[in-house]
Parts: sequence; C-alpha cells; structure tokens
Amino acid sequence: MHLKFYKYQGAGNDFILVDNRQNAANQLSKEVIEKLCDRRFGVGADGLMLLEGLEGYDFKMVYYNADGNEGSMCGNGGRCIVAFAKHLGIITKTTKFLATDGPHHAKISEDGKWVSLQMIDVKEITRDGEAYVLNTGSPHYVKLAADLANKDVYSEGHAIRNNATYKTDGINVNFTEKDGDSYFVRTFERGVENETYACGTGVTAVALAMAKHNQQFGTISTPIKVLGGKLNIRFDHNGDEFSNIFLEGPAELVFEGEIDL
Repeated sequence: MHLKFYKYQGAGNDFILVDNRQNAANQLSKEVIEKLCDRRFGVGADGLMLLEGLEGYDFKMVYYNADGNEGSMCGNGGRCIVAFAKHLGIITKTTKFLATDGPHHAKISEDGKWVSLQMIDVKEITRDGEAYVLNTGSPHYVKLAADLANKDVYSEGHAIRNNATYKTDGINVNFTEKDGDSYFVRTFERGVENETYACGTGVTAVALAMAKHNQQFGTISTPIKVLGGKLNIRFDHNGDEFSNIFLEGPAELVFEGEIDL
C-alpha cells in the first residue's frame, strides 16, 4: 500500500497529515503509525493526523501521538490541519471542524501560513504543590522555572509524567520563565515521551496558568516563545473561567511525498 502524505510544522511541532476523505488510511495500525513518526525509520513527526469528512463540519481531525496511540487535542496540530484543509481547497479563510475535544473554529491568513485557532473554554485550574494543573484539550502541568534554557527538561518532565499521580493517564509537563513581555516555555509531551519544540495546548495552559498566578482579568494577550519559534495566546478571564481562547501562530507545509507501507 502506498500512502500519500504531507509534512507540516507549526513552530517546530511537526506532523504527518493524510487526506482520508476517501477512507484510504482507515487500516493504519498502531505499529505503522509509530514507524511513520520515527525519525530514523519513517517520515519523522511528533504525531500523525487524518483529515476526514463529516457532515455539519468542514472536516474532522483524527490525531495520533508518535507512539501510535490515538491522542487528545493537539493545538499546533489543529493549526496545521487548518492550513492543510486550505491547501486541499476545502476552506478559504474560516473553518469549523471537529476534534476529539469538540468543535473548533479557526481563521487562516490569505497566504495560508498563520492560523488563529479557538480552543475550549477552561473553568478549572488546580494546584499540585507550586505547579498548576489544567486541561486545555489535553491535560497539562505548569511550573515556573529559573534558568529554563539550561534545565534538563527531559529528566524532570519524564519524572513528573511518570510519578504516582500521573503515570496511568499521563500528563504533559510545561516549564515556564518570564522573558520580558512574554513567557519562554519548554514542554515534555506524553505520547511523544520527550521534549518537543512546541506544544499548542501546552502554551495555552501556560498562558492561562500565569494569568491566574498574576491575578490578571479581562481580555489578555500573552506572547509565548518556544524552541521552535513564537506563538500568541489571547483570551478572556472573568475570575471564574477562561473563554474566547485563541492559539495563534505559524503553520507551514514542509514537503509532501509517498511511502510504501
């Protein structure tokens, strides 16, 4: 079987995308997806997405982690699949699609390289010691850190993700440090089981957690720096919940090809 695929990246978070509107990729096994995402024996990616047709929506997003398991919402993946849908001619400027955490709206620039993706509302942020824990479509742990550029994110993130509290379901672990008017963020992602260059639901979680930490209310815009570039999170915070949350940043087609499965 030959699989036609497209490789996209959003701030260094990279994905394999497949147009599955004709159900050509329904039989992809966990092992095949894991191999496709392998950076030495496959295409190489943080995850794989299927774009599928669905009545009432422009498309449906089906997301798999690099370990081959179906994943929860991926924010940068959501932005990349919007760019992919524009590339395929499914959408032009705006879209409504369905992901695992529900419907999402998005806008895309005319050149198809900048996507503003609406995320789910967030009503609850809890604490685990000094860290904040919340769900922005995927579960996240957010901790302030000093000298983040030199932190061993893999070791500390792996330890937190696999501790007694989070081992069963897993959690994404984000470390953040104030950097001028923005925040610098590094993330250890479950499913990838390593640090990634960016995490969309992760930077969203950081922006919300820092608004709570700093007792910020109203309409807020938070610039974020990650290893792969720059993102922006804007949202409303009324003290009880976060709404009108948008994850904004680049999405770029890197290359396309075919692979023999």
